[in-house]
Amino acid sequence: MGVVVADGKGPRAEIPDGGWGWAVLIGCFVITGFSYAFPKAVSVYFKELIKEFHIGYSDTAWISSIVLAMLYGTGPISSVLVNRFGCRPVMMVGGLFASAGMILGSLCTSIIQIYLTVGVMTGLGLALNFQPSLIMINRYFDKRRPLANGLTAAGSPVFLCTLSPLGQVLIKTYGWRGGFLIFGGLLLNCCACAALMRPLRPSGKEKPQLKEEKETPVKKHKMQLLDCSVFKNRGFLIYTIAASVMVFGLFVPPVFVVNYAKDLGIPDTDAAFLLSILGFVDIFARPLCGILAGTKFMRPRCVYFFGFAMLFNGITDLGGSFAHDYVGLTVFCIFFGMSYGMVGALQFEVLMAIVGTQQFPSAIGLVLLMEAMAVLVGPPGAGKLLDYTKVYRYVFYLAGTEVLLSALILTIGNFFCISGKAKPPDTEPKDAVQEARPGELDQEQGTVESVEVDQFLKSDTEDNGEIVPTPETSV
Repeated sequence: MGVVVADGKGPRAEIPDGGWGWAVLIGCFVITGFSYAFPKAVSVYFKELIKEFHIGYSDTAWISSIVLAMLYGTGPISSVLVNRFGCRPVMMVGGLFASAGMILGSLCTSIIQIYLTVGVMTGLGLALNFQPSLIMINRYFDKRRPLANGLTAAGSPVFLCTLSPLGQVLIKTYGWRGGFLIFGGLLLNCCACAALMRPLRPSGKEKPQLKEEKETPVKKHKMQLLDCSVFKNRGFLIYTIAASVMVFGLFVPPVFVVNYAKDLGIPDTDAAFLLSILGFVDIFARPLCGILAGTKFMRPRCVYFFGFAMLFNGITDLGGSFAHDYVGLTVFCIFFGMSYGMVGALQFEVLMAIVGTQQFPSAIGLVLLMEAMAVLVGPPGAGKLLDYTKVYRYVFYLAGTEVLLSALILTIGNFFCISGKAKPPDTEPKDAVQEARPGELDQEQGTVESVEVDQFLKSDTEDNGEIVPTPETSV
């Protein structure tokens, strides 16, 4: 069993790998569902907003983009708040912000006001819930972490299957304003989930050691609100670049597939059901991918598995450009749900494997910040392309190309810049720790080397991504 700093500060605590962690997982499941499904589900309101405010596709696409940009771009702020106050209070406040944004959005009289309420306010609230939930999963799970990440990520498609048709029903019954108001009430459940995020406490074995640790001069381990030294990790840099490029096109198809179907003359209810099909497939793809990623064969190669998932997603986007009827769009949503689920289950598991538990709170915030610009530009850029060409096929071409490029960056970068930099065996002492490659492990031990970092309280990250634990911190 590994160890982790209790709630990100202070003494060490054992990682439960279960127990109350399952309650934490349920809360994270709900929060992930709202965080990722909401920007897609709100797209069912776009047609009504276009009629209400006399705007174009690109104008409504900014709503989803602003929500996602806040979800990603406020990552460092969330990291600082979590390191300062802990996960639970930050998530409580985030739930209130998310709900208030939707409630105020129901009173808006212009698209700019919706940008500020639904986009900025609700997006900020979701951000203050989403990132701490990932940190809590990383603290409560070690050996079962790939499975826990897969189950947590499944919240996105489950909620997408629910929120998308629910939004369509609310539009017909109460109008878009009533739908926004009810969505605001639903988002208050984030506060209930935040109450489940109980901080880890030092185990009985660790308490007698606390006085000894305080007496030793370990000044280096004072809590940093934001640890930027993670950029020295070459694996982290490659991951950040690839993920940022991927995000340009990853969220484009779900945002536009409903309007694409409506443009083909498909009834509104059937068009909205496409997102439910996508989400239904995604529900099973994420936990299954998490189970597969946790096997002894696949866990050492999770970076390349992630690269394959990105490649699969990009090819699916290109194939979606040939869909010209409901059957074609249904087939596209099935394959997109599979590939999207694989990406969702693996993206944060790979990051956790690269940087380890200690640096993950800062690393996730910095990664999300780097991705924020891509999220903000991606869907509106595709909307501008659609407004100019009036052809949906080009939107899918653009999205597929961007995701394919990210897959190449991750795979080739990891293979040549990380794998290819291993030291010759004769230059290393026999008892030296093997060079840590992002997401790779010693198969004989059956545990990820970067997960071993979770069992250390001190580690030095070299420029080549090698993690070298210091002797006094080994467990």
